[in-house]
Amino acid sequence: MAYPNLVAEMTRRSITAKDIAGAIGRSPDTVNNWLRGKGDFPIGKAFKVQEAFFPTYTLAYLFSSEPITPDFME
Repeated sequence: MAYPNLVAEMTRRSITAKDIAGAIGRSPDTVNNWLRGKGDFPIGKAFKVQEAFFPTYTLAYLFSSEPITPDFME
């Protein structure tokens, strides 16, 4: 996974690639490709994902290529 923190948060909240695709105007296949590392999330789309689904998390956390444990889980 290219964005392990984003995928983990999606799983915790039962958010699918289809949900994200609908919010950012892309296909679920495109979103799945980005999640798998086949291309990068465009920054504008990343902001939309963060604002729509994860407003309390930073872009740095959500779109990090390395797994990070959020402060509240330590």
